[in-house]
Amino acid sequence: MKRPIELSDISRYRGELMGLAMLFVMLFHVWMPRSNPMYGLVRCGNVGVDIFLLLSGVGLWYSWSKTPSAKHFFKRRLLRIYPAWVVMASLFYIPNYINTPGGGYSPDIPNLVANILVGWSFWRVDDLTFWFVPAIMALYIIAPAYMSLIRRYPAYRWTPALAMVLAVMVQYYPPVHQAVGHLEIFFSRVPIFLIGVNLGAWVKERRTLDGQAMWLVVAAFVMSLAMCVEFEEAWRGRFPLFIERMVYIPLTLSMVVLLAQMLRKTPLAVRRALAFIGTISLELYLIHIQFVMKYITPYKLGYCLTALTMIAVSLVLAWLLSKIISKVVG
Repeated sequence: MKRPIELSDISRYRGELMGLAMLFVMLFHVWMPRSNPMYGLVRCGNVGVDIFLLLSGVGLWYSWSKTPSAKHFFKRRLLRIYPAWVVMASLFYIPNYINTPGGGYSPDIPNLVANILVGWSFWRVDDLTFWFVPAIMALYIIAPAYMSLIRRYPAYRWTPALAMVLAVMVQYYPPVHQAVGHLEIFFSRVPIFLIGVNLGAWVKERRTLDGQAMWLVVAAFVMSLAMCVEFEEAWRGRFPLFIERMVYIPLTLSMVVLLAQMLRKTPLAVRRALAFIGTISLELYLIHIQFVMKYITPYKLGYCLTALTMIAVSLVLAWLLSKIISKVVG
């Protein structure tokens, strides 16, 4: 391959890539029997979370380098995430508190309020209902400090390597495991987010990779995908999940580069559809499991029909939610 790999394509097709990541996650959440030949591949759709975190890191670098103001940074993040979060968290946690013996995820009113405000039960008892939102909010809190640090001291771009060690410590080092072991799903995703921030500088500077590097990218993709499929089909439940999430790192990086190359030749109509999904990815995440798939699954429509129905209904509801919130927030 002679043409250089343009890292700026990651930014150019960021919306489309986020749309694909959201579709991967939604397809991952639909139940499929282990006997299905596609089981391992579909289960790898969980990597959509890592793709989204990588792209979020890239986008944050763009935003921060343009306006390096913590006030401006947090205001933009708050307006994008918080209104939709409070609405959907209220619709889930208030009925859960009222209808579940012992209050469900909210044993008392203070916990209920904390769940609605910051997703407290994720940090308290590993409540995975909407875990990604409190997780990304926590990453947003540390992002300005990290971006300021690496701008001043570039050597700290190696911090993701320490984050990988921390993920191992969360699983195996007793003091750390006892304190935050229940939050493995969060700590094992910190490295890819920080890598995304690091990558943001290269993307913004429009750096390129030699075209021959595509063979390395393809090798990384094939090897990591093969290992993740093997984990899902043969080893699920027999190894700490953070190990697979470490393999997600090269899978995510290689997949984003390859998908960006594919999107160059994708029809405009398809790209627009994916970009639309990307713009309402937050709303889709908050809606698709607890407010759509939960009510479709009992009909036992099979994987494909369940997935298509869930995606179609979720798209409509997510679009309506985004429109209503945009009008209220202004």
